[in-house]
Amino acid sequence: MNALPPATPPSTPPSTPPAWRELLGREHLGSAIVLAGGVLVGAINIYLAASLLPTAVAELGGASFYAWNMTVYIVAMVVTTMLTGRFLTRWGNVGAYLAGFATFAAGSLACALSPAMTVLLLSRGVQGLGAGLLSGLGFAVIRSALPSRLWTRGAALMSAMYGVGNFTGPALGGLFAQFGSWRPAFATMALIGVGCCLLVLRVLPRSRRSGARVPIPAGSLLLITAGAGAVSVAGVVAGTLQKGAAIALAFLLLAGFVAHERRSEQRVFPRTTYRRGSPLKWIYLTLALLAFGVAVESFLPLFGQRLAGLPPLVAGFFAAAISLGWSVTQICSSSVTEQRTVRRLRVLGPLLLAACLLLQGLLQRTDTPVWLVVVWVPVLFAAGAGIGLAYPHLSVGAMSSTQDPEEGGRAAAGIATVTSLAIAFGTAVAGTLMNLGGDSMLDAARYMLFGLGLTCAIGALTAHAANRTSRTQPDAAG
Repeated sequence: MNALPPATPPSTPPSTPPAWRELLGREHLGSAIVLAGGVLVGAINIYLAASLLPTAVAELGGASFYAWNMTVYIVAMVVTTMLTGRFLTRWGNVGAYLAGFATFAAGSLACALSPAMTVLLLSRGVQGLGAGLLSGLGFAVIRSALPSRLWTRGAALMSAMYGVGNFTGPALGGLFAQFGSWRPAFATMALIGVGCCLLVLRVLPRSRRSGARVPIPAGSLLLITAGAGAVSVAGVVAGTLQKGAAIALAFLLLAGFVAHERRSEQRVFPRTTYRRGSPLKWIYLTLALLAFGVAVESFLPLFGQRLAGLPPLVAGFFAAAISLGWSVTQICSSSVTEQRTVRRLRVLGPLLLAACLLLQGLLQRTDTPVWLVVVWVPVLFAAGAGIGLAYPHLSVGAMSSTQDPEEGGRAAAGIATVTSLAIAFGTAVAGTLMNLGGDSMLDAARYMLFGLGLTCAIGALTAHAANRTSRTQPDAAG
């Protein structure tokens, strides 16, 4: 028995898009809150914890483990996003969501009660397991929780949660840290997780589930986890050579993962991904290149402080311009249903993101004047808009890539896996590019922005390939 009821991809989009009030109306509001909330708590927690860790280290010690808090969290997220389909098949929508929120709540509570840094580190791993499952479930469960006409709206709402989390997380973390209250912050996240468990039981439609034992793709899981670990290590080690070696190892492991998946019967991604002529691989690559550009957010506060003399709080919110552009634009972009326009937005998104990153690199100056700092904001907003233009339509393209419900759920869950991996890889590569600048912050900023911009521009080519194969593919069935 399948984990998800059959869902037929929309072959002919409606001439007029469904209104937002349909998604947020009485019939679908509860499901929309659960789906979006699962993505949001994980996104908030990334930046919330980053703001709280200095305060936690001051109390618990263990400064040498500081960087590993994020590494453990991200690797754990990647692991469970890859197992989303297995959770759905075995436990169904409600059971899988309860497992995700309960795991996240338990990890958050353990963080709040941690007596030492090593315990906090392990607790962050538990948090990451829950957050990764929730991120994967959000996109996978759209297929059964919402009618196909609302998939684009639902995908836009959930992917907007990444942007909202990037903006809200630092603000909440900074507020708690201001009063030295890092433990209550994690306790609050635990309470939110418990509250979401109760909401799941009340509002989420139940899906069919199977009690059969679902094989775990152990080889794929081992390779991708090792790759995620290697790229995370690249963000911890010092020196350009060491970072480059870790990133090279990560890409080799990623290549090994793809080779193993192509010939294995137990896969993380659906079989369609590796089929000749399928658009799904190009869709995933385009999503990855869009998410790759998000890595710039981690370094923008540093540029704002060192090059423009902005105070830390202002620099932090200034960096959120990309997230704001991403969130706002995709709410509007999801209204587009005409297929020719959709295909154009898929290509335009990476081009706009790349162009704005390159322009931002040209605008960097030592002792940046105020007027130029003001110019930075719309440029960064437009960079985020590039993600928002393409992301929801690419997400629906992945969800619609097969008519087989189990494979479709796996394809949808892959969106979160690809996004998490790409952000991790992007952050590591960005750190290495910055090292090329040596002691010059200006050179470091330009190397990083130019490097990421040129990489993201490749997304226009992969998006074009996705469009071409989507038009020539006779049948999307799995």
